[in-house]
Amino acid sequence: MEIYLDANATTPVLDAARAAALSAMAEDYGNPSSIHSTGLKARALIEAVRERARKLLGAGNGRLLFISGATEGIQTAVLSALHALRSRREAGDTSAELLLYGATEHKAVPEALKHWNELLGLSLQVQAIPVGRDGRHDLDWLRQHAPRAGLVCTMAANNETGVVSDLAGIEAALQGSATFWLVDGVQALGKLQLDLATRRIDYAPFSGHKLYAPKGVGLLYVREGAPFTPLMAGGGQEGALRSGTENMSGIAALGAVLEALQDGKSFRDHATLVRFRDRLADALREAFPGLVFNAPLEQALPTTLNFSVPGLASRLLLDLFDAAELRVSGGSACSAAKAQPSFVLQAMGLPDEQTASAVRLSFGPAADEAFIIEACERIRVCGETLRANCLAPGGGNLPLPGNGISRYLLDGECCWLVADADKRQCVVIDPLAGLVERLAQQLRCQGYPVVGVLATDASHEAACEALRAAVPELLAAPASLVRQLPLSQGRSAWLLGDERQVRVAFIGQASVEELGTAVQPATLLAASRDLDNQITSTPSSQLAGPSTPARSLDPQSLHELLKAHPDALVIDVREPFEQRLGQAPVLEPAVAIEAVPVSRLLNTLPAWLAMPAERPVVFFCRSGNRSLVAANLLKRLGHEEAYSLAGGLALWPQRTPAAADPALYV
Repeated sequence: MEIYLDANATTPVLDAARAAALSAMAEDYGNPSSIHSTGLKARALIEAVRERARKLLGAGNGRLLFISGATEGIQTAVLSALHALRSRREAGDTSAELLLYGATEHKAVPEALKHWNELLGLSLQVQAIPVGRDGRHDLDWLRQHAPRAGLVCTMAANNETGVVSDLAGIEAALQGSATFWLVDGVQALGKLQLDLATRRIDYAPFSGHKLYAPKGVGLLYVREGAPFTPLMAGGGQEGALRSGTENMSGIAALGAVLEALQDGKSFRDHATLVRFRDRLADALREAFPGLVFNAPLEQALPTTLNFSVPGLASRLLLDLFDAAELRVSGGSACSAAKAQPSFVLQAMGLPDEQTASAVRLSFGPAADEAFIIEACERIRVCGETLRANCLAPGGGNLPLPGNGISRYLLDGECCWLVADADKRQCVVIDPLAGLVERLAQQLRCQGYPVVGVLATDASHEAACEALRAAVPELLAAPASLVRQLPLSQGRSAWLLGDERQVRVAFIGQASVEELGTAVQPATLLAASRDLDNQITSTPSSQLAGPSTPARSLDPQSLHELLKAHPDALVIDVREPFEQRLGQAPVLEPAVAIEAVPVSRLLNTLPAWLAMPAERPVVFFCRSGNRSLVAANLLKRLGHEEAYSLAGGLALWPQRTPAAADPALYV
């Protein structure tokens, strides 16, 4: 069962909201602009929802428009304010020089400011309001700059950290200024008491899908008397303020959510949400010793936890949680695909190593006790899994003997750990400064004497020294686990295997021509730089040139292939911690699954390449990305029947109870 802990990105649709949407489609389907009875019923539905929203938000005599969501609301509000500023300027009032927004604001706000500032030809200075380490706005700075501001944009609560803004303090800082004020209320809806009409807030957008309504519906509050310019002109709907036929099903669903907020049963009260938050926080601390919260919990929404585990990249943590069917995120869903450090945490002044390991956990106010209990249990299992796989930076890791070759990748740079379980020896080749701590931890868990910390060129010497200094108790006399091949300019390659058959050559950045006759056509070449994630090559594959990409199979195509080829190999290339937590596909006909992580592909490639050419090999992972890398690698090395499962397990329709089931894996 999935435990969804990314509610700040979006939420499932409330049952009552789904029913209301379907009813609107089936029964109240009229066009609210029509004057016949069916249209009048639709109009009555819209106005009833508007009135409910007005009471809930304390909107007073302000306008409430139904819109598609917060982005449209922000665009409309910014256009309205800036159009009014241009009119003021044309009338001779040039006091407005600045457009201000909170440094932790959603990117939709500064982008809208820049867009309309340029389009309207205002040429005002767009400037970020600094925030403190607690994520709250610098009110002294705001007070100083407010007299020159034309528009100030702040959030009621931050989407990444949950930090609740000091709206009263902001309002006080704006005293005496003629600026307009936009407050992003997206994360506040249903969680904070806003009472909009009691404040000088001019505009406040809201989005339904952040609180159990469908995507595509939202609200925009406009204070009575605040200037307004329609973003969408046309048929004159919403009193000619927002043209376009109303989203009846979305509005009906939003109305059901607003009604649920008032019934006292569907959503948890603030005290209960705080209790849930504290239990999740305790589970996180237990699972990840050394964990730090990136915002003060007492100043944040009780439904949001933003934390870091120093020493663990957020990408690894996200994969860990996802394998355990815990859906979390690294920050704003709108920026997640860009794989950049959180600008929100950077604006708060957090150190790089903290922002690099940040994870956001958020739940909705409809969460119940059973949901929180299950979430806490899985979080604890995630911590146990880290320790079982020697990944917990805080210690407590279990022994983990190794054998074979493991690759470590950091920003396109590679280092290699070669372990021999029979000899109980290991060497590290081309360690990286950013991985010294992780490598040292792995070596301690493995427990083998380290008979070499080796470099292919001088650029790795400093990291070699740092790693030796980190594990002095494991250093042993040099041994011939790998042998040196001197190259020009003080560089070396390190060869695994005897002179008749070099299985792997760790070549640094040397070319295959430099290796000469020291390697054979089938020798696997392990470079120290792999920007394209090729993993390895051979002299013969380099001579052969590029190959066509491997084919990706959907589930039905995979079933058909397995029926035609019952001898096919199916390979799980996820990392061991994911395999321990995650689930495997149910294959028809049943085929045993081999677990070979991408980081250890060099160990099994020779056996796969020695198979009959017609035997298919199908790789899968969580998303389809790593499996495609593995399939392309095998195809590039000469085995044409290499495939990837399209979309990975994320799109697989059925799953088994546990990936570790011995009936599934060989």
